[in-house]
Amino acid sequence: MIDHLTIAVPKGALFPDAAMRLRAAGVDVPDDVGRKLTVTTADGTTLLFLRPTDVPAYVEFGSADCGIVGKDVLWETDRNVAELTDLGFGYCRLVVAGRRIDRYHEGAPLPTFLRVATKFVNSAESFFAERDLPVELIPLHGSVELAPLVGLADLIVDLVATGTTLREHDLVVVEEIAESTARFVVNPVRFRAKYAAITALLERLASVPA
Repeated sequence: MIDHLTIAVPKGALFPDAAMRLRAAGVDVPDDVGRKLTVTTADGTTLLFLRPTDVPAYVEFGSADCGIVGKDVLWETDRNVAELTDLGFGYCRLVVAGRRIDRYHEGAPLPTFLRVATKFVNSAESFFAERDLPVELIPLHGSVELAPLVGLADLIVDLVATGTTLREHDLVVVEEIAESTARFVVNPVRFRAKYAAITALLERLASVPA
């Protein structure tokens, strides 16, 4: 009996590389998913097209057997999924950044009452707690780079891929927190139940050059 898999596929920036990697592994991902939420391929594989931040929830609750998601999403979630491999694409860095004029990147002292704007609250909290730096975190959902420019925050914690956005706003990296790439994750229970099918897919994905 063949176990058919349900795979959570991230939309957005990770989709082109995730789709390419899945196709190379033998999964027939459509070129253009448009507004489709799900597709079942000729071999019985079901694909769920999801916001990247939703992938861990669909995998944890078993709506998907496995999925592809950025490590940055896993840092911010407490979902119970097992990370099986680093797929090597979607590289970016989580960094602390500030205004060049403040010279924090050159060692200028930080304000006593430090305020940091970020979409990555858990990661930022852990980073500053490990350094015993008291900080007020300001959660934002977008336009994080604007925060230090208008006095909302002294620093930001955000993802950087090329650094272009920082440069355009005369912001500089003060410190790097971690590097992120796409990961293959599974539901631990489904992994045991569909071990052969998931392992076969994992091996095919891992054999594709990044």
